[in-house]
Amino acid sequence: MTGGTTLRRVLVGIGVLVGVWLVVPTLVVVPISFSGEDSFAFPPRSWGLGHYATFFTESSWLTSLLVSLQLALIVTVVATLLGTAAALALDRTSFRGRGALDGLFMAPLIVPGIVVAVALYAAFLGWGLIGTPLGFVIAHTVLALPFVVVNVAAALQNVDPVLGRAAAGLGASGWATFRQVTLPIIRPGVLAGALFAFVTSFDEVVVSLFVQSPQLQTLPVRMFTSVTNEVDPTIAAASTVVLVVSTALLGLVALTRRKSTP
Repeated sequence: MTGGTTLRRVLVGIGVLVGVWLVVPTLVVVPISFSGEDSFAFPPRSWGLGHYATFFTESSWLTSLLVSLQLALIVTVVATLLGTAAALALDRTSFRGRGALDGLFMAPLIVPGIVVAVALYAAFLGWGLIGTPLGFVIAHTVLALPFVVVNVAAALQNVDPVLGRAAAGLGASGWATFRQVTLPIIRPGVLAGALFAFVTSFDEVVVSLFVQSPQLQTLPVRMFTSVTNEVDPTIAAASTVVLVVSTALLGLVALTRRKSTP
């Protein structure tokens, strides 16, 4: 018993250290975003909101932010619809190649991002989708789809097949059964998948670098350009905005999953 308690404390300690290691860079970026100086000096010698004013007024930053938000919203809708339909189809059918199909859906999570980016670039180059809104939507949907499928598939484990058969026996159509019986049960999983899809699209940079154009850039791409080509502390404000949005949405995911736990 004592040995198990000691091991648990060691694991908790390691987890805390890893968490601190991951959070420390944030503790540097956030204060710099409120610096009143045009440099990355830390700790700041003066304070102000100038970097945020630049971020929300300069056309290049503001345009990239709006592009990312609009793209993330579209991808969320598309990925949620397709992912929910795919999860339902996989849950209700059984065939010899199902394992391979499951692996295909999970491939974007397993294959390195740079490999996916190169493959999409090669395909989009032939299809004329480089630097187009449609190309961005397709690329980000490919990356977001697995998160929806996983969350909805997990939620479907709580659906008793007897409920569907009972509804059908009472004369309900397939759509009515899904809308009134299945959907209320799996709604937390659908919402969690949608939130993950939004965060995936909003934060994506590797694939976006391959499919972007000078006229169409997402916020992460604009941030990457700022880091590599210029010394602009505005990126600290941009990083803080991305951090706040992503953390808030992931917090919503945690709350959604907690509600879905029986």
